[in-house]
Formats: sequence, C-alpha cells, structure tokens
Amino acid sequence: MSSSIRCSGKQIFKYPDILQNFKFCLIVQEARLGQRSLLDALATGCIPVIISDTIIMPFQEIIDWKRSAVFIREVDILSVVQRLQNISTMKAEKLKEQSLWIWNKYFKTIDLITKTTFEILFERIFGRLSKDYNDWNVPDAKNINPPLSLPTIAPKTHGFTAVILTYDRVELLFSLINQIIEVPSLTKILIVWNNVIKNPPAAQRWPKLSKPLEIIRAKENKLSNRFYPYDQIETEAILSIDDDIVMLTPDELEFAYEVWREFPDRIVGFPSRTHTWDRSTNGWKYESEWTNRISMVLTGAAFHHKYWSYYYTTSMPGDIKRWVDEHMNCEDIAMNFLVANSTGKAPIKVTPKKKFRCPECTNTEMLSADLAHMAERTDCINHFSRIYTTMPLKSVEFRADPVLFRDVFPQKLKRFNGIGSL
Repeated sequence: MSSSIRCSGKQIFKYPDILQNFKFCLIVQEARLGQRSLLDALATGCIPVIISDTIIMPFQEIIDWKRSAVFIREVDILSVVQRLQNISTMKAEKLKEQSLWIWNKYFKTIDLITKTTFEILFERIFGRLSKDYNDWNVPDAKNINPPLSLPTIAPKTHGFTAVILTYDRVELLFSLINQIIEVPSLTKILIVWNNVIKNPPAAQRWPKLSKPLEIIRAKENKLSNRFYPYDQIETEAILSIDDDIVMLTPDELEFAYEVWREFPDRIVGFPSRTHTWDRSTNGWKYESEWTNRISMVLTGAAFHHKYWSYYYTTSMPGDIKRWVDEHMNCEDIAMNFLVANSTGKAPIKVTPKKKFRCPECTNTEMLSADLAHMAERTDCINHFSRIYTTMPLKSVEFRADPVLFRDVFPQKLKRFNGIGSL
C-alpha cells in the first residue's frame, strides 16, 4: 500500500504508517463505506472500530469480522471511548493478530482479492465442496484437521465393509449376518472375534453367503479392536456394528451408506446421544433422552471412514484408549470426540428409529441395563474433555431421511421402502 504525506498544523505524518502507533482506528460512513480506511487499518495492525449501521463488510459472507474488528451502533457513538477502554489487553491483542492475518490472507494484493472472489463464487456454485468456518477464519486451521488428506466428497470406490465386534452371541451374530448380506453396497463382512478363550464356530456352521466373510481372532478382549485398521478392510467406508443390532433393515443401512458418501468425513449412523452441562456437578453429563439435539452417533451402528480407524489406533491423545479398554465402555464416545476434534463437525443421524434393544438378551447381558452405565459414560465424557482441554463435541438439530420418506407417493417411486417407522 503506497504512503502519502498528511499534515495537521505544523505536524507532518506519513500515512498510513502513522496508524501503527495506535491501538484502534475509527471507520465511519464515507462515500465508499469506509473501505479504504478499513484496509489501511488492517494493513497497519490497527483494530478497526466500525461505526456504521449499514456498512457491508468486504467478503462478509465468509469472513467473521467480529474476530478482528469492533462494531458500535451509530446511536452509541458517544460511548465509543468508554467501550474501547473496557476491552482487555488480551482481547485487543487477539483482535490485532486477527486483523493482520485477514489483511495478509485476503487483501494484501490484487491477486489475493481476485482469488478470494473466485473462491466465493466457486462455493456458491459447488456448495458441497465449500470450506468450513475454520478454513476461512482461523489462522493455521489445517492444524486442527486430520494430517492426512481425508476427502469431503463422495469417494470414487463404491461399497463398504461391515466390521462386526462379537464375543459369544453366535445366534444373534448369524441373524445379523443374514440381514446385512442383503444390503446392495456391502462388499465384505469382517468378524472381529473378541473371545480369547473360546474358538469361533466351525466353518460349516456359518451362513452360506454370496459375499466374502473373514474372521479375525483378537489377541485380547478389547473394545478398541473394533477400530483397528485391519488390512482386510479394502474399502474407504466401514460399517461398525454390534452383533445384537438385528433391528435394522437393508434399506436403512443402504440409505445410511449413501448419506455417508455425501459426508465421508463424518460419523453417520443410527442411535444418537447428546451431552449437557450439569450445574449441580459443574461438569458434563451424558444424556440418552430422545431430543432434537444430538452430539454423538454411537458406533454400535454407524459408518465412518477407514482413516478414523488409523487415527484412533495411532493418534488417540492421552490415556483414552487404555481407559476405554480397562472400563470396557465408551469407545463410541472416544471416536466421536476424535472426529469432532479433528473436523469441527457434528455427526449425522439417519432415520427416525429410536430403540436399539437386543431382542434375545437378558438384562445382565446388556450394558445399557446396568444402572452404573450412564454414570460411567458421564465419567468418560468428563475424563476425555479434560484430556482434550476442551469440549470438542458439536451439537446439531439435524437428521437425514429419504426425500420421499413421509410423502404420499406410490411405493414404486420411493427407493427406501424398508425404512421402518417408530
């Protein structure tokens, strides 16, 4: 930006360099809505103070200007000094750092301005390929994303591998296998046999299938075995499913897989949960009540990218993996923490089905029947959040259903007629 000489009485100033001496710069209504003075302020690290009710900020659809500027209504102009005095030194430093970053990222050269303009136009046309909030507004945002290149568009390879963690419920396991084999996009079934004492059933007992089935015998009975990136998994998509989830139809699973193909960096699945802040304990609480708000999709019946299996196995922070295996609980919560912390995105629940109860299990067989189960999972959430030093889970009020799911149309016009009601 070129400099000019400005005078005030006998004093001569080099503008805009002189702005570096000031913490705040007023931006008021001008013929060009103050954008020249705004850019001068950004270039010199002077925090813009916007006093205009109608100003349209540059690139405001993608830039969160509240991170780098102070906005004051015109009616409050007489309180400007008091308001600026109330801004802490730490807050002012953050505003200054962000304003300098925005200048260097988007406005320093004509090439950068042109590039940003074309990127915005591209997002308007191809919304599914758009960047998220962090990409546009957080310096070094890539540091919070997976270090590998995880796609955010549908993968080229079609099909998924069903990974079933099982211990000794053979009849339920066989029933599940016979159901999911009917899912069109299934390419392989991988059985993770977690019982280190008892052998899996003999080959002749297993269902006769039209698609490959492989058995992996675990060396230890650990819940984390379900997330190991086994070489036998040759697809990007993994359906993680418990051996007692026999209530899902092939249409429900196929639809969930297609939703995942649109959002391959997310966890996409069926049973959902949420977390809330408990004022009585001054901590987080695990909630299983059926509400409009979710922040977790349980991996007892969910799709995820194989990349997350690598990440869970090799890069889980702190002692979370050991905690999960010692408590035999919360591996699904741990995976939700991992994905949310890496992507900054919420999971996606599909279809309205609520209950996921094992039809042949006794109360002693079901973890969810244990009165201590909810308390343990609350402990998990608080323990994990302390390790992450934040609460990474993202809440959302969203569920994916087929377009014609509730519409009164002939069944032949609908693709997923096997999706059940409540």
